[in-house]
Amino acid sequence: MNNSEKNILSPCVSICKNDPGSGFCYGCARTDEEKKIWKKPDTSNEWKKENLNSIILRMSNSQLKTFKDSYYAKTLKKKPQN
Repeated sequence: MNNSEKNILSPCVSICKNDPGSGFCYGCARTDEEKKIWKKPDTSNEWKKENLNSIILRMSNSQLKTFKDSYYAKTLKKKPQN
């Protein structure tokens, strides 16, 4: 499996509560619809990469720092694929 075929980890950082004004999750800045798309097995890595870029642009500075720290730690815990 080459790098382009590897699964991209969900941006969920287990802070699952939506802002009532924007509808964005406080933890990952996704909408409920985006969360559903991430769970679909046929969602492309290209869409996931674009969505990661979009949610990062939505985040405030403090939210972005927390997200980056949490997401980086999550990627380090990922089990290697055989």
